[in-house]
Amino acid sequence: MQNSPVLLPHGRGRNSERHFLVALRVGLKYRAVSDGVRTHLKRFTILKMALAGTDTMDQDEPGETFLFRALRIAAVVALYWFISITMVFLNNYLLDNRDLDAPLFVTFYQCVVTVGLCWLMQLLAKLCPGLIDFPTVRFDMKTSREVLPLSVVFISMITFNNLCLKFVGVAFYTIGRSLSTVFNVLLSYVILKQTTSYQALLCCGIILGGFWLGVDQEGVAGSLSWSGVFFGVLASASVSLNAIYTKKVMPAVDGNIWKLSFYNNINACILFIPLILVFGEVGRVASFSRLTDLGFWSMMTLGGVFGFAIGYVTGLQIKYTSPLTHNVSGTAKACAQTVIAVVYNSSSKSLLWWTSNMMVLCGSSAYTWVKSLEMKKSPPKDSQDSAKEKLLTAEKSNLGV
Repeated sequence: MQNSPVLLPHGRGRNSERHFLVALRVGLKYRAVSDGVRTHLKRFTILKMALAGTDTMDQDEPGETFLFRALRIAAVVALYWFISITMVFLNNYLLDNRDLDAPLFVTFYQCVVTVGLCWLMQLLAKLCPGLIDFPTVRFDMKTSREVLPLSVVFISMITFNNLCLKFVGVAFYTIGRSLSTVFNVLLSYVILKQTTSYQALLCCGIILGGFWLGVDQEGVAGSLSWSGVFFGVLASASVSLNAIYTKKVMPAVDGNIWKLSFYNNINACILFIPLILVFGEVGRVASFSRLTDLGFWSMMTLGGVFGFAIGYVTGLQIKYTSPLTHNVSGTAKACAQTVIAVVYNSSSKSLLWWTSNMMVLCGSSAYTWVKSLEMKKSPPKDSQDSAKEKLLTAEKSNLGV
């Protein structure tokens, strides 16, 4: 845009000209300051968008500063990492107990704890409605029957997850259970007839390559457990099936994930009883030397509490960041978890072993990034459904460990 010629006002000679020049100087200075403020605000907004992991920034809540929001996000992410990593190591400790070979009983007890915590949260929500938000759930037989097919998949998922962790340990656990994304693509095509882009398939190829390289390196090191690999593959398939069936069952529980967790765990408690009897775990539990030890039951209960808490902190992390940021955080957490396990066990791993881990983690992160770009290009309704499915997949994956 061309500058307009400056017209000096007619009037009283030099005084009028001097006043006009002073006013023009002040106006130019104000414009420069205004442009600087706008630039600063624009940079500030971009920084907030990057931290929140979203494309658009919501309006700040009254009284919240940028520093407060940043510290809150950091605290939520740190809490998610702490609970998730601690839960994995705690479950590994409980399942690796040579005196009690009863993985089904351990998983059953954690489901009982989850049901008890759901009742407790309902009570606290009634006593402190402004502080705790939890839905009121009354057991309904019809709803329980509608959720039952999902509950069968659910107990398969958490059982195979725990069996995989029992046989492979924490260090190899990330690789052992890394095929969830691959099964998600495969089963979405077989069951839902949903196709996948070539970019996403390439990411799945990287994950598969990392999985096979990791299995090969475990075999070279002499620490490979084929039982653990087998249960890891079954766990990955169960995680994907759980996400698909969850999407179908959600209307039966009014779309509330906590109601679904309540009914899922009640059904699981009932379904686990015949399984425990069939696999002969009743006798092992009865002959366990620490059956009356308060410390043992405290650790068992703590495992159930962490299993319940991971669902809550997963929701918090997604709420204050985004589903994409949550998946990136989960990938970084898995990497840290592997390093901690190797250091804790004083293990020595080869360069190719670490390469297999990085292939799995980078492939998973790339897949999440590709799917997030595809969701932005899809229609609003499809985008919301895809986001919900991805959220449920991530949450159920974490609940199962």
